[in-house]
Amino acid sequence: MVMDTSGKTLFLIVDGSITKIAVEDGKREGVNLKGEMVLNENVERASLFEHIWRQVVKKFYTKDLHGVDWDFYKKEYARFLPYVNNNYDFADVCGEMLGELNASHTGAFFGKSIDNPDRTASLGCFYDENYKGNGLKIKEIIKKGPLFKGGTKIKAGTVIEKIDGEEITTTTNYHSLLNRKDGKNTLLSLYNEGTKERWEEVVKPINLGQEGELRYQRWVDRCGFLVDSLSAGRIGYVHVRGMDDRSFRTVYEDALGKNANKEALVVDTRFNGGGWLHDDLATFLNGKEYMSFEPRGQNIGAEPQFKWHRPSAVVMCESNYSDAHMFPYTYKALGIGKLVGMPVAGTGTAVWWEGLQNGVVFGIPQVGMKGNDGRFLENQQLEPDIMAPNEPGEVSKGRDQQLEAAVKELLGELKK
Repeated sequence: MVMDTSGKTLFLIVDGSITKIAVEDGKREGVNLKGEMVLNENVERASLFEHIWRQVVKKFYTKDLHGVDWDFYKKEYARFLPYVNNNYDFADVCGEMLGELNASHTGAFFGKSIDNPDRTASLGCFYDENYKGNGLKIKEIIKKGPLFKGGTKIKAGTVIEKIDGEEITTTTNYHSLLNRKDGKNTLLSLYNEGTKERWEEVVKPINLGQEGELRYQRWVDRCGFLVDSLSAGRIGYVHVRGMDDRSFRTVYEDALGKNANKEALVVDTRFNGGGWLHDDLATFLNGKEYMSFEPRGQNIGAEPQFKWHRPSAVVMCESNYSDAHMFPYTYKALGIGKLVGMPVAGTGTAVWWEGLQNGVVFGIPQVGMKGNDGRFLENQQLEPDIMAPNEPGEVSKGRDQQLEAAVKELLGELKK
């Protein structure tokens, strides 16, 4: 807020715009400014490059920068800047320089929004890739998708011949027929190869984000089914999708809800990108029974009521990252149970991201996590107690060797 030299008007910035207020009567007006600026993008990028380099010196979680000669790499990568004429390439140059730190949670990227982009919709089903005729032959309808509804004759084996009157041949890119169709009435022309019947139905496709959510829930349901089948109903299953509040609530609800009477629990952390939940989740799984409730000789429960106090095993894989590395580390350090799956790369740091004025975003791991052995978790690979790779050929048959190994371990523990 600034007053003019006469002392009669106040100028202040409100939501990015300049406003003036008369001191005497409080009258408020906007100040409209128009101006032009000639931007020397090469000079700006050189300045931002210098800024990134300096921020690493100030903020990287170890002062020695992993022993990297940071002055040397500044010179090596700065020589490319005169040849960079767009922010995509600029982000790549900065990302490559940051990569020399050999650390997680770093790099640089640039993303620009596109006006009126393509937006491919989905019918929420899988197609038979071995089908050679015209149209799309449905192999599976995803639960709760657009085709999963009452009153429809569409089922696995049905062929979609046309979308909104456009015929689907063996050379048609059918994705283009679903462009910008999410949430809109869309006419499907259908064919039953068995009965030779042709008919039409109107459906509302979903966007790819919604399809991804349905596919995720399908995978979780499948994993739960496998664990239940392999253990004859004795062991429960939960998936920790992210290290965040929402995922914790789901784990809490599933563990103490539908799995409340299970004898053990498989805690699946695969494909988890991180967050900050390691201690909460480990504390929840580390309950120790110390009291039971018995009215008139009936055992109706035990304390703690709000923690899992039976055996558990954590499943992890190569796609665990950040706090999804720190949680199994915590689980193992506290001796709660066994780790099953594949090694997890050491990515246990807390990141600081900064957005620059040209749209480039870069990251620096600012807080390192150190175990009781005095070693940083960063770059320290976490090994499972039970190594269990998922072989692609077996996955394609519906097997999950990592869940099988976890169930086998827990069943053995229950026998003790």
